Amino acid sequence: MTKTNAGNFFEDFYVGQVIRHATPRTVTTGDVALYTALYGPRFAVQSSDAYARALGYPQAPVDDLLVFHIVFGKTVPDISLNAVANLGYAGGRFLAPVYPGDTLSAVSEVIGLKENSNGKTGVVYVRSTGYKDDGTEVLDYVRWVMVNKRDPGAAAPAPVVPRLPECIEADALGDAVPMLDTIHWDNDLAGSRFRFSDYVAGERIDHVDGMTVEEAEHQLATRLYQNTAKVHFNQHTEGKGRFGKRLIYGGHVISLARALSFNGLGAAFHIAGINGGRHVAPLFSGDTVFAWSEVLETAEIDGRPDVGALRLRLIATKNRPCADFPLLDADGRYENDVILDFDYWALMPR
Repeated sequence: MTKTNAGNFFEDFYVGQVIRHATPRTVTTGDVALYTALYGPRFAVQSSDAYARALGYPQAPVDDLLVFHIVFGKTVPDISLNAVANLGYAGGRFLAPVYPGDTLSAVSEVIGLKENSNGKTGVVYVRSTGYKDDGTEVLDYVRWVMVNKRDPGAAAPAPVVPRLPECIEADALGDAVPMLDTIHWDNDLAGSRFRFSDYVAGERIDHVDGMTVEEAEHQLATRLYQNTAKVHFNQHTEGKGRFGKRLIYGGHVISLARALSFNGLGAAFHIAGINGGRHVAPLFSGDTVFAWSEVLETAEIDGRPDVGALRLRLIATKNRPCADFPLLDADGRYENDVILDFDYWALMPR
């Protein structure tokens, strides 16, 4: 009997299956520093203990996407070690702040399965939840991933495709943020004079800056999250694949685009929910990422006079600046340079 783990293939999953993932991970200030070195996020609440404490936090919380990546990484050996691609996200909620010293673990439930027409792969839908060691839920989200079959001739289960929310209700967004003393919100130190009331639905923002991805950076990032997916690590196997090289982890693109969005959305200090997201095209080392955002909706949150919510569509491109807001071509298909389409809620002081 083998003692090693080859990962789950499509036929190993069943609807209702619950998986407790190894390994619990204590978040440290070292993780925070390395995350900053990899992406350069500048949001003041996550950057400064003093700034966060003035608002009502006990200290600076961990960046929301670092929490997401750590929880996501826990799930990879069981869910997507044999994945072809991670396809999308929905229904994500950040439920409680995480601080250095907190230990995170993850549990996933399989909520849908559908074999692809080629008989070689199938799509697995999972809801993953991240917990602190005291049982506090910090994050839950749905993702769906295309996974190889071990045996293309194996019988397929009856397809189950879950119904997912198009958008999280705004009133469900405030739990992960304490009531803020916004009198102490300092526009100069936050890096932006624009607050919630300064943004309107339909507004588009070119984030101007670009960031080139280096091979070492994405390898370090994926290891930081203990994400073991072969497509990111193993050039020996990926060199024989479709692209002939390793893919950049999709979460790396999200973090790059979010960091770039500071230029134009500097006061959007907290990601409160993930409505949906698609990795439209692959990214490789040497490519330069640009980003732009559209304000889809502005919403007040019941019982929260301190913050409002912006529903934002974050678009990332590779090797193409975004002054003309690239998205779809004349036939309604994504432009070739678009790599990410990410719909999320962000909180902003009023």
